[in-house]
Amino acid sequence: MCGRFALEMTVEDMTALFDVVDVEPFPARYNIPPTEPIMMVIRGHPRPPGSNQPANRVVLVRWGFVPGWAKDPGRMPLLINARSETAAEKSTFKAAMRHRRTLVPASGFYEWRREGSGKAQAYWVRPREGRFVAFAGLMETWSDANGSEIDTGAILTTSAAGELAAIHERAPVVIQPRDFSRWLDCRGNEPRDVADLMRPVTPDFFEAIPVSDKVNKAANRGPEIQARVEPPVTKTQPKQQEAPEEACQMRLL
Repeated sequence: MCGRFALEMTVEDMTALFDVVDVEPFPARYNIPPTEPIMMVIRGHPRPPGSNQPANRVVLVRWGFVPGWAKDPGRMPLLINARSETAAEKSTFKAAMRHRRTLVPASGFYEWRREGSGKAQAYWVRPREGRFVAFAGLMETWSDANGSEIDTGAILTTSAAGELAAIHERAPVVIQPRDFSRWLDCRGNEPRDVADLMRPVTPDFFEAIPVSDKVNKAANRGPEIQARVEPPVTKTQPKQQEAPEEACQMRLL
């Protein structure tokens, strides 16, 4: 996965899908960039026997993971993604994999395919069936020397499947609703117990829609950036146009 995603969901949708409580109304967000607050669903208190109380809760975290041992976050790379294959062993993510696994509500994400030496073509990637998806996430609370705290997070990635593989080799890990509880239960399930959930989706799970380069600018926040725009057919090599810098961060992890 690269550096942008979207969330178009009502409070009622969030409550029903993720079994959460006390969610404040929030606007649709069509172009969420790194370093901005994102929603993460975390495990709440255990539900008493026979109770209908929601089991989970929603927190806002900075999209850009900072490990607890970091002395100066400003000197660290922007960690928006974590490779699922190695997260349980990496010193940066291993504590969060064991103790702070999360779900990231989304409507879909954006990806870029580089056309040789030409410009990068943007795609809006969304589930073919259903309006929402849950990415696997990790959360960490970083504290400075003065005791100030900031909640931070990253999205786990895996190998891309189906038509996505022709666009980019990586994609977000998707957790299915039937597996929400197992993924979030960090007390009852160690990383090895949920390793089977961090696999690519079926090849037909997502559809990729070509869109304009408006999504490249985080200032463009309207739904029009998701409109289909067929890529132009050119015989000459255009001047190279870079995707957003954060779009390639996951390759470093």
